[in-house]
Amino acid sequence: MPANLPPQYYELEREYKAERDPREKLRLAKELLAMMPKHKGTDKLQADMKAKIAKLTKQIDGGGERKHGARQATTPDHIEREGAAQIVLIGPPNSGKSSLVETLTNAKPLVADYPYTTREPLAGMVPFESVQLQLIDTPPISGDLYENYMSNLIRNADLVVLVCDLEDEQFIEHTKYIVDKLNEKRILLLPDVSAEPEDPRFSYKRAIVCAHKAYEDESGEKRARLAELLPGLEMVSTSIIDDESMEICKRKMFSALKVIRVYTKQIGKEADMTDPVILPIGGTVEDAATSIHKDFAAKLKYAKVWGTGKFDGQRVQRDFGLTDGDIIEFHI
Repeated sequence: MPANLPPQYYELEREYKAERDPREKLRLAKELLAMMPKHKGTDKLQADMKAKIAKLTKQIDGGGERKHGARQATTPDHIEREGAAQIVLIGPPNSGKSSLVETLTNAKPLVADYPYTTREPLAGMVPFESVQLQLIDTPPISGDLYENYMSNLIRNADLVVLVCDLEDEQFIEHTKYIVDKLNEKRILLLPDVSAEPEDPRFSYKRAIVCAHKAYEDESGEKRARLAELLPGLEMVSTSIIDDESMEICKRKMFSALKVIRVYTKQIGKEADMTDPVILPIGGTVEDAATSIHKDFAAKLKYAKVWGTGKFDGQRVQRDFGLTDGDIIEFHI
């Protein structure tokens, strides 16, 4: 039986064979496997690719064969998600990413006035109302540097914040370079990612623009140029010496995630307002129950909900749509 592979497969296969970095090669192998039609004609091809993926994974984890005592070096291409969401900051050298992370979180990145200070990603937690957001500082992206693991970090994040330094005379050129570089890596920064990529090799990432050091743009002309370069992406103006702008930045990041917070309560007790369930906008009672445990959701009979625009203790079924700030009481 013929394999009937799509044309994109052969293009991606050429890239896979030419790639030398094992982590990027692993990503391409997984994309090739996902692109294969699932039928008898591709059984052997699927098995071969799964074997290659297993071998690459073992090599990256340090379990591959050693030569003369050498071991495959590891790179920080994955950071365990913590809090309500994972947000990655990207930008050119000296754009202010590390200063933002230092100001917004409890992390202590190395901050200096020379380029390429940040060489590895560093995560910190941003407190926002009743949730914590994980913010990741990353090495700069420029013509001189693009760490291979950056693609995986960006692909895995819930939100990308593109930091643009308005004090930089070449901020438009540097920003355009980053966007073009990510396009080359098949990562598209978009305001909305509800649509599936037409080409499975691409990754659509929800993003906002951080116009940093906004005091350098009293007229707003620089931000207007950014908006023209990045149409559709929401923009937040920031300065680490302006506390209000930092609070607005937190709120903009949370808003851009397109999620809601739902608080749970036990029957006859007060609601727990410290550890909300995080759901996508449009999430239902069943979604909330499933996020706690799938067996719990299966046993659910009905729920009672408190919130804006609802009767206190309103009885609802599992398909009832929830909104941010709702309190829910499950009955099984």
